Amino acid sequence: MKYFKIITVSCFLFIGCKEEEKTFMLFEDFTSNTLNTDIWNYDLENGCPNLCGWGNKERQLYTKENISIKNGKLVIKASKKDTLYFSGKIHTKEKFEFMYGIVEVKAKLPKGYGLWPAIWMLGNDIDTNTWPSCGEIDMMEYVGREPHKIYTSIHNAASYGNTIYSKKTIINSIENGFHVYKMKWTKEAIIFYIDTKKVYTYSPKKKNIKNWPYNKPFYLILNMAIGGNFGGPKVDDTIFPQEFIIDYIKVSSLKED
Repeated sequence: MKYFKIITVSCFLFIGCKEEEKTFMLFEDFTSNTLNTDIWNYDLENGCPNLCGWGNKERQLYTKENISIKNGKLVIKASKKDTLYFSGKIHTKEKFEFMYGIVEVKAKLPKGYGLWPAIWMLGNDIDTNTWPSCGEIDMMEYVGREPHKIYTSIHNAASYGNTIYSKKTIINSIENGFHVYKMKWTKEAIIFYIDTKKVYTYSPKKKNIKNWPYNKPFYLILNMAIGGNFGGPKVDDTIFPQEFIIDYIKVSSLKED
């Protein structure tokens, strides 16, 4: 894994300048014209035969054509043609996986009943240690049927995959412009932020294999589902097309004391 450092200088009147150094494990700002497949994989179609509807009765077919880079930003487009729905999903499995760190994603949400964009992570042993035992971290989930609300959630074997460890945050302006979704993941806790405000902390006092599978590498996932158990079941067909836009993704290592 490649690491690189960015030094930022913050200046304060009458005080001087303070230099801060960050070591990034990943800094994706989408400056190329095409998706960097050295980092990203595509998920395609509807998940069949092993995971039809992607395990959530989702309606969309994932295609490469619904993923694009425009003006230095990643665009995941939800569209409809005739009776079919289309969208995009990418992930970093086996290409970029990490354990502990700070993740920041600046993104702009789509609007419309039936849409379900998400920024999330899965344990890299999911093929042999199936969900939910592998662990899931949902940095951001938004469902169009619930405007102004962001879900940050944790799934694992202790919750039997249900949404028990979760926080719903209401921000009336969340659909307007870009917002930064951040997660700090340490040996002791997973802490979620929206625009620098702490919104939820998951930190079981007694950690075990069921409630804390978060001591191994995870990989990143970006997608926009249509319909499904959480996003639907209804879909407003008048909303299409819609775009889930990502400005940047930063994954930095934790500062050593």
